[in-house]
Amino acid sequence: MRHPIRSNALAWLLLSAAVVAIDQLSKAWVLRTLPEFTPVTVIPGFWNWFRTYNTGAAFSLLSDAGGWQKWLFLLFAVVISGVLSAWLARTPRSDWRTAAPYALVIGGAVGNVIDRLVHGHVIDFIQWHVGQHFWPSFNVADSAIVGGVVGIVLAGLLPARQARTSRRA
Repeated sequence: MRHPIRSNALAWLLLSAAVVAIDQLSKAWVLRTLPEFTPVTVIPGFWNWFRTYNTGAAFSLLSDAGGWQKWLFLLFAVVISGVLSAWLARTPRSDWRTAAPYALVIGGAVGNVIDRLVHGHVIDFIQWHVGQHFWPSFNVADSAIVGGVVGIVLAGLLPARQARTSRRA
């Protein structure tokens, strides 16, 4: 007896690949063109290009830990990407509200893993600020991770909200 091929969401890994490509191309541009630690104004008072490096995690967490954190963050990214890929394999391809956020997180994690393996740190270059109040610099991979996590949270909240609404009716 022949089993039909299940239409899972692994095709969404193409979005992950696109995130990795855009992330790595943007970082190659940064390394070729931007001076280190020197702001280049994009929108005065709000946005600069600012090439910097992060050996830590978000907000430079553990950046001064002596080097072991590189392996911890690599392991963490690989485990998270593996778990999310397994979940994609069990997600219907048409369930974009679940699949797209997973794919964004995977792509962002892989983009930053490549940096850690190739450079020993993550290359950050997007700097937002209001006046003299600066947000920590970030990159395309970080943006994909944040967007994916927001999507995962929203996808988790929406079904619960719909269930409450249908119980009231």
